[in-house]
Amino acid sequence: METEMMRPGLLLPEMLLAGGALTALIGGSFTPRRRQWIIRGLTVAVLLAVIVTASLQLARPATTAFNDSFTVDTATGVARVLAAAGALLILAIAADEIAGTARESETYALLLFATAGAVLLAGATDLLVLAVGFLLASIPLYALIGLAMSAASAEASVKTYLLGALFGILLLLGVSILSGLTGTTGYTQLADRMPEAPQAAVTLAAVAAIAGLLFKAGAVPAHFWIPDAAQGSTALAATFVTTVPKIGALIAVYRFVVMLPDPTPWPVMLAAVATASMTLGNLAAYWQADPRRLLGWSTVSQVGFLLVPVVAAGRSDLALPSLLVYLTGYVVTNIAAFAATAALPAGRDLAHWRGVAGQRPWLAAALLVALLGLVGTPPTAVFVGKLTTATAAWDGGYAWLAVVVFMNTLASLFYYLRWIMPTYREPAPTPPGSDHPPADDRAGRRWSARLAVTAAALSLAAGVVAGPLWDVAASP
Repeated sequence: METEMMRPGLLLPEMLLAGGALTALIGGSFTPRRRQWIIRGLTVAVLLAVIVTASLQLARPATTAFNDSFTVDTATGVARVLAAAGALLILAIAADEIAGTARESETYALLLFATAGAVLLAGATDLLVLAVGFLLASIPLYALIGLAMSAASAEASVKTYLLGALFGILLLLGVSILSGLTGTTGYTQLADRMPEAPQAAVTLAAVAAIAGLLFKAGAVPAHFWIPDAAQGSTALAATFVTTVPKIGALIAVYRFVVMLPDPTPWPVMLAAVATASMTLGNLAAYWQADPRRLLGWSTVSQVGFLLVPVVAAGRSDLALPSLLVYLTGYVVTNIAAFAATAALPAGRDLAHWRGVAGQRPWLAAALLVALLGLVGTPPTAVFVGKLTTATAAWDGGYAWLAVVVFMNTLASLFYYLRWIMPTYREPAPTPPGSDHPPADDRAGRRWSARLAVTAAALSLAAGVVAGPLWDVAASP
């Protein structure tokens, strides 16, 4: 009976990720630098195994493991597949950027640990599991961001660590208060006992716990680390931290708020956070000259859009499917955009992209699809995500939030065009002493360029098959 209640086999994807991370960390220490590709191959094999096992479990009925502390359902299955697939795609950047370096195997171990934390967050239905998932998803990021070994990456790593410590304390504070008030940590028991607890204390604890999760998501006011990490870290780390952790964090927020009692004013708070994130991310992105910093602020804005269906949680049946569909589109589209910057490492200013379309048309086309996809242009997957999230907000009684989504979507077009327009202009002659990279320096990195094209194609494909994708996301 006890083994049946525990069901450790249901956590096979998480075990594969954790075991693969430990193997990469230890095995890399005994592998010569010229043979670090073996560890990369191991990482690829682990991620493929996670995708296969998660897909098989996704077809089964929803169930729980470890005394209802972890739920294996559609949301968990989609999170597992997306997180593993996102990390797998990002490894293409590793082939260009860190192959043969001194910290290659450690990077793979950190990627796998952080991915395990993200999927653990997504399935957590117990406060203690939530706290463990938060720590496992957060701590590897500090090291990943600092691996660039530059002043900018050190500053970004320290800022991420300090904000992570602050909001981690808030999360643990909320967990402690809720467990102290109710005498339990499981979500099912919490939902039954919280209405009987002092509502002021429950509200305080809920706000603290949600604030901690918002750090992982990168939403206002816990967003300050995102632009610095996107700009100062390696392309691999920048792509990962702005993509994979968001999957687990946003699904964790959804699960947490669904079990809160009605008197708790969490919908108003999350609606305000979503509006602030969308608006501030868009306004700050207008003035950025560095493409990666622009994408960092774009990430803050995208998190605001992704929070919209969470606001409608419990009030609209469209909330969770729209969140999962949007996450699917966001993952591949954001990876495509960052992969384009990785393909041209010298193009660290928007002006440096002038004329790239004439020299590298496929890369420019991938960038065009990615940026217009982030805007929400049909037929990309993000368009379906934004349309369904706005519909969920309207259906949940937040029509004004749907209007905010539309207005911020329109506003975001302008700063993406600041990048698209020079890319498709004629190249300007390079005067002596200019900091613009000459055309010969635009050969770029092949694997990253291939990743940009592949991810952009996946963004279009996900938009085309949005109907079947919605059916999967909406399944019980």
